[in-house]
Parts: sequence; structure tokens; C-alpha cells
Amino acid sequence: MAGRIRDEDVAAVRERARIDDVVRDYVTLKNSGGGSLKGICPFHDEKTPSFHVTPSKGLWFCFGCNEGGDVVNFLSKVDHLSFTEAIEKLASKVGVQLRYVESGSVRTSQPGQRTRLVEAHKQAEKFYQEQLNSAEAEIGRNFLKSRGFDQDAAKMFGVGYAPNDWHALTNHLKGIGFTETELKTAGLAAEGSRGIYDRFRGRLVWPIRDSSSDTIGFGARKLREDDEGPKYLNTPETPIYKKSQVLYGIDLARKEIAKRRQAVIVEGYTDVMAAYLSGVETAVATCGTAFGEEHVRILRRLLMDQEEMRGEVIFTFDGDAAGQKAALKAFSLDSKFTSQTFVAVEPSGLDPCDLRLQSGPEAVRELVARRVPLFEFAIRAEIATHPLTTPEGRIAATRSVAPLLLGIRDAALRPEYLRLVSGWIGVEPAQVKSALQSSNKRNSATENFSPEPAQQNELDLNDPVIRVERETLKVAIQHPEILPDWFSALEVSSFSAQIHKSIFEAVSAVDTALSEQERFDKILKNCADEIVSQQVRALAVEPLQTSETQIDKYAQALYARVMELDATRRIAELKRELQRINPLDDQATYDDMFADLVALEQHRRTLREQAMGVQ
Repeated sequence: MAGRIRDEDVAAVRERARIDDVVRDYVTLKNSGGGSLKGICPFHDEKTPSFHVTPSKGLWFCFGCNEGGDVVNFLSKVDHLSFTEAIEKLASKVGVQLRYVESGSVRTSQPGQRTRLVEAHKQAEKFYQEQLNSAEAEIGRNFLKSRGFDQDAAKMFGVGYAPNDWHALTNHLKGIGFTETELKTAGLAAEGSRGIYDRFRGRLVWPIRDSSSDTIGFGARKLREDDEGPKYLNTPETPIYKKSQVLYGIDLARKEIAKRRQAVIVEGYTDVMAAYLSGVETAVATCGTAFGEEHVRILRRLLMDQEEMRGEVIFTFDGDAAGQKAALKAFSLDSKFTSQTFVAVEPSGLDPCDLRLQSGPEAVRELVARRVPLFEFAIRAEIATHPLTTPEGRIAATRSVAPLLLGIRDAALRPEYLRLVSGWIGVEPAQVKSALQSSNKRNSATENFSPEPAQQNELDLNDPVIRVERETLKVAIQHPEILPDWFSALEVSSFSAQIHKSIFEAVSAVDTALSEQERFDKILKNCADEIVSQQVRALAVEPLQTSETQIDKYAQALYARVMELDATRRIAELKRELQRINPLDDQATYDDMFADLVALEQHRRTLREQAMGVQ
């Protein structure tokens, strides 16, 4: 079992790993002002970006699901890693050599499970690529050549060859230190009555990489007639490979998807290669499973998919019945996107790989350019299943497309498509409208979207007092270097909201001389509960309502305003007490309290002038 990673190595990893670089492997980020970046949260479904990253602080926070933390916390959560595994992955990314402490000794290499499994795949990929040049692999090279891929293309996508041998890979990996248990856990080997053996044999293999370019699995294509296995054999489910959460080619397409706001979904490994080499560099494919909701979430994060509907998701399907069935299934997921969805179908039924072979790369680009809206394709496909030469067939077609028309997310388009559908079927628009109304009554809704759950928040962020208190605490957390000038003069009673009182206590108890990371960690440890911790993480990344050059003046104004509000509350309390006292019964007490009131009023005026003078 791995020992504890040395604290100084953990600190070095945190210092070198820029949080925005790490997050961009999973989420497209754009500037949101105040040195903050924002994107679609990878941890919950949302229509508008509420996930914020502050590179200068090394922190992230989602204002939709109230999750947040630092770069290690993010990687742990998004990749389901332990703390040690997250540090190991980051260390590999930023070039830090880790040292482990165990029973008083220091070891320089003792990685956790995920690191070991990823390294096993890395070594397997290298082995397979070397084997592609062997005499035995000629059958594989010929296959690639027949599909229009040369040596450079194979190298770009890491294509390799698995020898037609039961133990070639397992013997190689065992020889460089991997255990049989690790190889089985990685899905690189299977176990039979005579021990473990290579899962992939006599096949071309494609490395399947995650968005951070780690190889986590393989797809293997049958080459020989005597191979009784399926045409394509994929890595089974493993601790690092979940087929419903993987898109082949995402490592190459990620940046272009974010840049072009477009994702093209094709059906296989060679289709991704053909599309990419034809200039469609946003192409990805599922790995041995149908396109589903997990894949939608991956693309939404990269597309910065939000209510403006600026992005494009383009599905390519064969023109046969199976392709139409796949398109209808994709239509069922349309409401999960806010980007516009399209279908690109080659009339002759060619997939992108065959199309490139037959007509060249220009034809692949034209295929994508000729896309049609997904709902139009789905409606036409449904109409085609009915005999329109008979009245009964036309009525049946009208009724069957009504739910599809109601599924069009842009309600403004429905009247136009109502008219188009009436022409495609050959009925009056009134008949289509009647079918829509009947379908709407049955479904009790006209939209596929369900409203997002309301976020419960005890604070009224429109309250000017709450806003001032919140800004004050944000400055205290984000700019500890200026705290000694004013923050120590505040008290718990200076804040009206209970959660702000708790945050103030957590912040004020920490030494400002600590490093930024140490101080933030201690603040979190001081938090009374998880709700307070969530708010601290939020305040650490939420942009300040001022520029960096005006922080000092802004802080002084906030301090004065908070003190003024506190004085206002105390004045109100004193006035209530004075109203309860009869001066004739206790003149001395009344005079003392009245003097306090006058002093507080003067103090409040001074604070108000101070606040206005520095703004």
C-alpha cells in the first residue's frame, strides 16, 4: 500500500498545477470579469453557466450546486479519484517527482491504483504501436491502407497491432513490473482456467483517451476470418474506463469543439479518423455503446452549451433503417442540449470513412455543411413510415408527428413547421394543429424541458445590507494582505446574517501571515459546518465589484459601510430602549443612553462620510 505523499511535494504540485489549465480539460471557460472564468458545471445539469474558476486564487466554485474547492479537489471529484491519485495525476501533468513517507522511510515511487492503471495502458499503447511495424501486422497495415490511412495517420491516432498470441502483452507488461492483478483490473488481460491471457489478439487496436489525453482503454478491430469474436472488441468497464462517459477522439477534438462551438458525432474509430483528416476536427464517436445522457454532459461542458443556442451538435448516420432509428433515439436526447442539433446523412448511405475514400475529403466537409435540423429529419423519417396515398395513412402520419412537433424546443419555429408538415403529408394545416392540440392535452405540457430545481438560499442577495456584508467577506478571503488595516476592527456583531457571522469568525481566527493555501485550508477547517464551508468557497472565487487597482479604497469603503450599518442597528436598539424608559423615574440612565445615542449618531455620520470619501 502506498505511503503518504510528502507535504512539500503536495504543495509543489498545487503551486505548479494551474487550475484553469486543469479545468479546461473538462470544461470550456470564458472570461466573466474580475479575473474570474466561468463555464457549464461538470457536476450537475444546468442551462446557464454557474461554474466559476479564479486562477489567481487557484479555486473553483459552482453557484448552482454549491460545490467548490481547489485544483486537487476538482480533479478528485471529476475523475472520481482519491486525494493521492489526484496528486499523482497532477504531478505527472506538471512534472513533479513525488516522494512517499512510510514507517519513517522515504520512497520516491509508489503510485496509487489509477496511476498504475493509466501507466499500464500507456505501456500497452507503446507496445501495440511497435508491433504495427512487425511482419505479422501486415494484415493490419493493409487494412489501414484500404481505408485510406497512411503511417502518419496511424501515428497521429496511436493505432497499433495486438499480436496473435495469448501472452505477448501480458508477458511484456509483467516483465516491466506490472502484476497480474493490475492487468486484469485494467482490462488488458482476462483470466481462464490456465491463468491470465491477452484480451486483444490478432487485431488492430485504437487507444481510447480521456479529455486530458490519458489512455484509459482500447478498441480492437477483427482482421482474420478465423477470429470468432465480434467485429469490434472494447475494453470492459474498469475503474478508469466507463464506456457511457467516454467519447473516442475527445482528446484531439476538445479544443476545436470549444473554439468552433461545434461537435460532430460519428459512428466509429475510422469515421473519426476520416473526418479529422478531412478537416472536420470536431468529430468524436461513442465506444461500443449508444449515444446517451452522459455523452451529452461531456459535450455541453465543452460547447459552453447555454440558452443562446449558439452551438451545434451534428449527428452523422447511415441512410438506412438503422441510421434512421439512431436519429430518432438522438432526437429523444435533443431536449438535453440547448445547442442546436442537426443530422448529416449521405444519400447513398456512405459513412464518413467510405465517403472520404470514394469522393475525397471535400465530400466529408460538404456532408457536415449540408446538415439539416434533427427534428426535421426525425419528422420526415416518421412520415415516411406511413402510406400517404390513403386518407388513413395521412391521418396516421399527422397524429404520429404531433409529439415530435411539440418537442421542438424553439416554440417560435413550431408554426412554420406546422405549415411544412401539412405540405409534406398532404393535409390542411388545421388538421396538423388539431393533432397538436390533442397531443398537448395528453402530455399536459408543450415542452420537453423541465424547470431546473430552485436553488434554496437563506440570503436575499438583493438586500443591500447582505450585499455589503458579502463583499466585505470576499475582500477578507481574497485579499488577506490588506486585512490588518481594517478587518481586525470588525466584530461578529458587525454582521447581520448568521452565516456571515460564522464566516467572519472562521476568517478572523486565521493568521494572515500564513501562505495563501495554508490560510484558506485553515479557514475551511474553522467553518462550523458544510454550509459555511460552501459559502467560503463561493466567496473565494466570486468576482469583486471593483478593479484590482482599487482594492484598498474599496476595502476601506466596505469597512466604513459595514460599521455604519452596525451603528444604525445599535441606534435603532437604543431608541427602542429609550422609549421604554421614563425619564422621570430614572433620569441618570436616560441621560446616559441619550448621550450614547448622540455619540452613535455622530459616529455613523463620520463612517458615512468615510465610505463616500473613498469611493
